[in-house]
Amino acid sequence: MVSVLAEPVADEPKVAQVVSTESESGPPLIGLRGICKHYGGAESGQPEVTVLRGVNLEIRAGEFVAVVGSSGSGKSTLMNILGCLDRPSSGTYCFQGQDVAGLDADALAWLRREAFGFVFQGYHLIASETARENVEMPAIYAGLSQVERAQRAQKLLERLGLGERMDNRPHQLSGGQQQRVSIARALMNGGRIILADEPTGALDSHSGAQVMALLSELADAGHTIILITHDRAVAAQARRVIEIRDGSIVSDSAAQPQGAERQPAAQAELQPVLPLPVAGSTPPLASIANARSWWADMQEACRSAWRGMRSNRARTSLTLLGIVIGVASVIVMLAIGEGARRQVLERMGTMGTSILYIGSKPPATGGPAGELSAEDLQAVRELPEIRRVLPVIGDPVTVRYGSADKQIYVFAASHEMPAVHHWSVAQGRFYTDAEDHDLAPLVVLGHKAWRHFFPDTPKPLGLQLIIGNSAFEVIGVMSERGAESGAQDYDDMVFIPYRAGRARVYQSQTQPDYVVVEAMSSAQVNEAETAMHQLLLARHGGREDFGIGNAAARIQAEVATRKSMTIMLGLIAAVSLVVGGIGVMNVMLMTVKERTREIGIRMAVGARQRDILRQFLTEASLVTLVGGTAGLLAGLVIGVVLILADVPMVFSVKAMLGAFACAVITGLVFGYMPAKTAARLDPVRALAGE
Repeated sequence: MVSVLAEPVADEPKVAQVVSTESESGPPLIGLRGICKHYGGAESGQPEVTVLRGVNLEIRAGEFVAVVGSSGSGKSTLMNILGCLDRPSSGTYCFQGQDVAGLDADALAWLRREAFGFVFQGYHLIASETARENVEMPAIYAGLSQVERAQRAQKLLERLGLGERMDNRPHQLSGGQQQRVSIARALMNGGRIILADEPTGALDSHSGAQVMALLSELADAGHTIILITHDRAVAAQARRVIEIRDGSIVSDSAAQPQGAERQPAAQAELQPVLPLPVAGSTPPLASIANARSWWADMQEACRSAWRGMRSNRARTSLTLLGIVIGVASVIVMLAIGEGARRQVLERMGTMGTSILYIGSKPPATGGPAGELSAEDLQAVRELPEIRRVLPVIGDPVTVRYGSADKQIYVFAASHEMPAVHHWSVAQGRFYTDAEDHDLAPLVVLGHKAWRHFFPDTPKPLGLQLIIGNSAFEVIGVMSERGAESGAQDYDDMVFIPYRAGRARVYQSQTQPDYVVVEAMSSAQVNEAETAMHQLLLARHGGREDFGIGNAAARIQAEVATRKSMTIMLGLIAAVSLVVGGIGVMNVMLMTVKERTREIGIRMAVGARQRDILRQFLTEASLVTLVGGTAGLLAGLVIGVVLILADVPMVFSVKAMLGAFACAVITGLVFGYMPAKTAARLDPVRALAGE
């Protein structure tokens, strides 16, 4: 067996010994007065059972004490109270003269972390962690850096003869090796007080002898050893033996001189890794400042959470599936809804979402229809709410090219027609305002008109069409558009300048058939309609011999309907996110139940309630983060497939980020209750859990 008192590793920092400087007349390290412990009672509805009955006990620093008793005598309960894993029902427990009853949960966790080291009969090693990671655990909660705690764990394991077993998991170690790992863990933060509960009970005689030799060497080095055992032969190896029976101390060998067998020369050989300050220099426990790194805590929580997820791959995958389906469905549904909405804008809003129409009509009071003069249109054009004004004359006219002729709708409008209609030219160009003023005989063909008159001519630019009785030169071809809301097919039209049309084709027209008006924005459509109505009413002497059609309002109503449908689809899809969140909660509740003992181990080595809460919240969040990321990718893949199938879809970055954020928030919300349940577990009951 490799001695725990081997020479220190080179360059290891020299640290103070754990031997207290308290005098025999000073306060003891541990002092119990009238300690009683009851279970059950009227409040719980269970019969009251008394386990400890008025225990009085003092233990001074450096003692090697054995508490011996038969099963059910109360010795394990006494150890739990000594180690601050449990609280007495009555009595006083003072540590270094300070009443422990006044400490809150965090201060008790600090005391377990910094003052005590636990060695259990069942080893209580976390199965998913390696030997080195198990040893490091107390230092994690003490706030040591990853590098520093790894170095300290390695040195301890090497001293205990486990240098080649550091990366083995507990099931790969023998019982004696596992117990030495638990001893190394107890020493990680200094191990001023070693509480060993039946440390040889699960070992063969040879391994048991090795463990007892280790404890004796630690006692020689100045550690305070409290050994709980039912074996009197094991207890006899201690330097003070206390017998407990039926919850009361019946004998104590403390009357004999203590420490006589100690070997002061050996004390200098053991260098505790993280010793506590001696009595008198330690600040009040309740005011200990926590200098731990939040980032380091999160890294450790993520590492532990990821390992927990990997150890339950099937269950984690099923939980992830719910989140993936939820996120992907939200993304796809919203993309489909947005695609449908934009399709409405393209098909029903080809004239734009800010378009109004003006036309002449007889007034309601009777009389002839009004006339829209050029001055009226100029006045409308000057309104601040108006962007463009487009007078239009159009009728079916015979159009000829060579031997081909056809009745075609000839659309006479100004040069602003493509801008107002949001329509591009596929070939050539559109006519200009100057050409319109010059009455230039130019024509731009719709897509179908081009195919009808020039089926074998890829570029008909420069050719002549006869419109009515006038020749017009082809200067462009419009891109394919299609019919609009049941109206005449725009692709089957030809487009000529407004003034040239009036002069050469529509000589009898004294005013436009109708006027297309584009408001500054879709938000100003109603204001533009009101302003035009008031203006024309004033210019026409109060006679309402004109009409204004608000096409944009109809389009916006349709778009609003589509938007409502999109929201509804999104809400329906979001239900799957909630279902996924419930799945996360169920899985986390099962995880807490399965890892109850692990939670107890973490609490025993100094984890605070918020450390446990953070760990399980991190695990829930990690599940939803992974699921949310997979859901994003799945949504994009499904979207691409649907786009290839000609389904109109428009992905929204906001929708994707929103779905992802909702998934994470869902994980936090539904993971909080299981995490809170884990954090509130009683350390003693958690350690006894399966």
